[in-house]
Amino acid sequence: MIPIYKPYMPQGIDSEIVNILYSGQLGYGKYGREFESKLQNFIECKYVLSVSSYNIAMLIVLSTLGLKKGDEIIASPVSCLASNQPFAVKDLKVVWVDINPETGGMCPEDLKSKITTKTKAIFHNHFCGYLGNIEEINTIGNSFGIPVIDDGIEAFGSEYKNRKLGNVGTDITVFSFQTVRLPNTIDGGAIVFKDKELYEKALLIRDYGIDREIFRTNNGEINPECDIKLEGYGGLMSELNSYLGTKQMDDVEGLLMHQKKNAFFWNEKIIEMKNFSPLKLTDNCEPNYWVYGILCNNKEMAIKHFKEKGYYATGVHINNNVYTVFDNKDYLKGVSEFMSRFLAIPCGWWFENK
Repeated sequence: MIPIYKPYMPQGIDSEIVNILYSGQLGYGKYGREFESKLQNFIECKYVLSVSSYNIAMLIVLSTLGLKKGDEIIASPVSCLASNQPFAVKDLKVVWVDINPETGGMCPEDLKSKITTKTKAIFHNHFCGYLGNIEEINTIGNSFGIPVIDDGIEAFGSEYKNRKLGNVGTDITVFSFQTVRLPNTIDGGAIVFKDKELYEKALLIRDYGIDREIFRTNNGEINPECDIKLEGYGGLMSELNSYLGTKQMDDVEGLLMHQKKNAFFWNEKIIEMKNFSPLKLTDNCEPNYWVYGILCNNKEMAIKHFKEKGYYATGVHINNNVYTVFDNKDYLKGVSEFMSRFLAIPCGWWFENK
């Protein structure tokens, strides 16, 4: 059966992995800087940080924005649990926003109705790589003076108006490079900032709040004059993970193109099939086709149908407003409709759709 996900790993990397393991330089170094440079060139944005995991990326964002216990944030429950669990870790108040049941994207009208004087940030998830109403959500955030964070956990390489996510005008963008993503660094992630000041603050938070330029004296001892003013994390990506990232970036354009080619096949095939329709695309958006999304009338029967044809099929996620940890089980009509109909089928680089 063709799997829904598969980790990618380039060929010919064995010898350099051994060199890194015995180099004495396992922490963030030359490959960390090279990986960030390649991310900058791909996204076309210079304020990019690589980090050790997506979870750490989200926590760094929350700390960089200065969010504290009890602060109110807005998010979509139609997303990966990893996207929202950091809110519970920081004890933030989560306000769920409904979605468009045809696209899975955040509903701008419902978003506006949920904003209050207590709202500190808007987290805009791009479900399964399908981008939402970026310009409209960003405009709403700007009009209220509230930062918008594009949650691109599954959307690296997706495009809005021919620009890569991370370079579409949003304040902050977060990516995951976990095993089934592209690029795959086994575990890792990245944060992209529009604003230099926030980027420089996050640089410190990524590394326990330390300013490495003044952390040690000339003789190598810790400098007592170097004050730590910010909370921070051990968020630097290792050289091994960074090296894998650099090699993955060499191949990522071709892999994404292959996924798009598979999607073209599905576009024609699904339209011919009864009881299925392609997930509607938001205007001016091009998914990365991490998966191919469809809407169906009977989810259980649809899963059975595709598995019988040799394609693994899944709903991918469950709506997070069912979880007690978020202390908000509000019923949302669009969410309920979408989750009852959404199904993902394979579209990845690992097979030729024909």
